[in-house]
Amino acid sequence: MCSIFGMFGLAAGDDLVALRTRAMELSQRQRHRGPDWSGVYVDDGAILVHERLAIVDPASGAQPLRSPEGDLALAVNGEIYNHRELRAASDYAFTTGSDCEVINALYREQGAGFLDKLNGIFAFALWDAGTRRVLIARDPLGVCPLYWGHDREGRLCVASEMKSLVGVCADVAPFPPGHVYDSERGEPVAYWTPQWRDYDATRGKSIEPAALRAAFEAAVHRQMMTDVPYGVLLSGGLDSSLVAAVAAGFARRRIEEDDRGEAWWPRLHSFAIGLEGSPDLKAAEIAAEALGTVHHGFRYTFEEGLDALPEVIRHIETYDVTTIRASTPMFLLARRIKAMGVKMVLSGEGSDEVFGGYLYFHKAPSARAFHEETIRKLDALHYYDCLRANKSMSAWGVEARVPFLDTEFLETAMSFDAEAKMVARKGIEKGILREAFQGALPESILWRQKEQFSDGVGYGWIDGLKAYAEKMVSDREFAAAAARFPVNTPATKEAFFYRTLFEKHFPGEACAATVPGGKSIACSSPAALAWDPAFAAAADPSGRAVRGVHQEALPA
Repeated sequence: MCSIFGMFGLAAGDDLVALRTRAMELSQRQRHRGPDWSGVYVDDGAILVHERLAIVDPASGAQPLRSPEGDLALAVNGEIYNHRELRAASDYAFTTGSDCEVINALYREQGAGFLDKLNGIFAFALWDAGTRRVLIARDPLGVCPLYWGHDREGRLCVASEMKSLVGVCADVAPFPPGHVYDSERGEPVAYWTPQWRDYDATRGKSIEPAALRAAFEAAVHRQMMTDVPYGVLLSGGLDSSLVAAVAAGFARRRIEEDDRGEAWWPRLHSFAIGLEGSPDLKAAEIAAEALGTVHHGFRYTFEEGLDALPEVIRHIETYDVTTIRASTPMFLLARRIKAMGVKMVLSGEGSDEVFGGYLYFHKAPSARAFHEETIRKLDALHYYDCLRANKSMSAWGVEARVPFLDTEFLETAMSFDAEAKMVARKGIEKGILREAFQGALPESILWRQKEQFSDGVGYGWIDGLKAYAEKMVSDREFAAAAARFPVNTPATKEAFFYRTLFEKHFPGEACAATVPGGKSIACSSPAALAWDPAFAAAADPSGRAVRGVHQEALPA
């Protein structure tokens, strides 16, 4: 997972040598995302810096990517999964094997209206020196992070992580997912507006489980595109286990069909982490044995997690309680994965948003309400699970890919009536997905109830964090929370503690405003609290907060 930094709107008289040095210094703050190579482009109108994590075409895909004529300069963080099809349909004179070069080709041939043709995860900045035009875009769900703002001289700056803009842009903000900024228009415009966002477009439509399965298998296959060793994250929950099951099937086929079957990476390696006695570690071992993956189950101690918290928050750039709880073990796991030489992993993020997998969905009053909540959750993913998976992994130079959020798969999975996704269908969340993969996993895994990652790594993790925060934050400090943090005032001592760590690296109201607020029950949107009167009183992001639904809920 690479990083980009861009500066646009340079003026006559600007010291390009000094600005180049400054741009490289700011980009260096996010070099962990791309430790393999650094590339720089400078002219009198723009500066682009790229930190590369080489996944596809390691030999010749260095960035910024230039057009044959030299007038286009492109810096991309991401992967374009359908680049081969786009290349085949283009007359552009490609100079590399990089999947990202198709962006230059499409812009050259079609102008700025090509974004809906890309299937991938990406954040990019494209500079057209001939027309002095800037194009900035982010993938539909915001899997890849991107921030922007203006420096003191009014120059437009963009970066993959907020830390590169802190102290530079007083108006730093997330670039909106599914949008493109074209300097000729001067404002970001949505380019991805699927019909299924409206429940009425899906009402009464059905799907066969076999079709759902085929669509997901195709998504996993697309996202296995890599020229380097890869693996899968395997918590033992339904979502990661399905990703692993499909990937394992394709990996075995590759060994059988490829004369280079002795290569390390066709043998699928799976990775899990948890405290001693973690529910996830136990379930992951069951799934891995059934699938035949080379499994690595790592254990961490509560103290190791606690020690990592300040660095975790610096990397993930949020003070959201759920995200920090889950990011810490993922951050520790990424370090282990990196040490084993793996540069890309497939992960199960997005399934709960698409299929209503969080436990509070049991209380959805209607198919319309269910569907509308999935839309709210998908729209917010870039603040939460996408941010966690991307930044926790990229902190150690590992790329996380998310097949459940593949745009072609979403067209299948979101276009049928949510009535088929409601819990009443099988008495358990995500019943239709489980039906589609009957026989692909052991029954104990296929029908395992939802565990949020921060719960599944071991219930002692969350309980310990709460207890630690009680010791670290005095009653007097907490009573003054509103005065110290007027934006999104922390509602608990745990939230207050995380906020103080965040503030050290990301001071000011603009940084604070990049994190959404509002109450939640087991990862719900604030709107879903109305589904059950008990939700408002018990509001907590842990899945166990939905008592009477979670099988392991703590006693009252």
